[in-house]
Amino acid sequence: MLPQKKMQELKKEYEILKERIIDTSEMQDRRGYQKISKRFNELQEIMDLHKKILDLENSIEENKEFIKEEKNKELIELALEENKENEEILKKDYALMQDLLAPKDPNDEKNAIIEIRAGTGGDEAALFASDIFRMYSYFAEKKKWKLNIISSNPTGIGGFKEITFSLEGKNVYGTMRFESGVHRVQRVPETESSGRVHTSAITVAVLPEAEDVDIDINDRDLKIDVYRATGHGGQCVNTTDSAVRITHLPTGLVVTCQDEKSQLKNKAKAMKVLRSRMLDAKIAQHEAEISKARKAQVGTGDRSAKIRTYNFPQSRITDHRINLTSYKMDQILSGELDEFIDALKIAYKEEKVNN
Repeated sequence: MLPQKKMQELKKEYEILKERIIDTSEMQDRRGYQKISKRFNELQEIMDLHKKILDLENSIEENKEFIKEEKNKELIELALEENKENEEILKKDYALMQDLLAPKDPNDEKNAIIEIRAGTGGDEAALFASDIFRMYSYFAEKKKWKLNIISSNPTGIGGFKEITFSLEGKNVYGTMRFESGVHRVQRVPETESSGRVHTSAITVAVLPEAEDVDIDINDRDLKIDVYRATGHGGQCVNTTDSAVRITHLPTGLVVTCQDEKSQLKNKAKAMKVLRSRMLDAKIAQHEAEISKARKAQVGTGDRSAKIRTYNFPQSRITDHRINLTSYKMDQILSGELDEFIDALKIAYKEEKVNN
């Protein structure tokens, strides 16, 4: 169902702009007239789609009445088939309308920085962190996004204590933002001889990649330390002080980077992550203020909240925010994430539209 109050408000705005757009006096202000035209075109698209939705709903209702009264089986089957087709179209049009009505977030078009950290579960959590990184890598490849590893702390058995990477492409943050939170895994570890299922967890943070204009950082607020990069067991892996640790003194945020052999490159990567963390904190504060007035279910809230469980024995993945369960474990871990992300986007937009 469409939000009727919202539609009435938009129709009123549309009627006003319909008069203003043909008013020659409005055309004198070129910049102002461009704004009016842009908004009018946005509303025109909404009004056209609204009419299409109402027509489809009326057609479906008329067919239902026809089916009740008609005795001819062939005509009834035709009406049922038509309703089935119209309901499929209606479902897509509802989703499109939610997209048009939802407030646009300028951060959605930004690139993203993803931080994956092993939590409870020791080596098993580190291995799961590697699985989730691989899943995002496959997903990025399907989306034709560019992936760059910023920093990583691998374990000797193929896992990651933590890994940070950037994704560059179209609408990356708007797509990946719903992955932030705790991902829990239930499976039998390779080291478990008794076959007992263990529960482990990792955390994922998705940050919008900040530009210089988004966050202004004063050099005097930074403490920069350099040291030699280390590998497994703490051994030095190069002979120069190329690793960089940056501390933002006012907030206490600390970022380290040692993957590059060049100190300058490590510093640039660390600054990119620092800016993005500061922008993410700014967004989180804004969303926390909004959530005082409404209960946010998707896309905001506590980053420590459990959002998804991956149950390997039953090949079951459940997203707890929208109660969506899938049994396509292999496909999802191979990057087929669209089922979850599309459903989360729709839930998020419905929430935005209705509040």
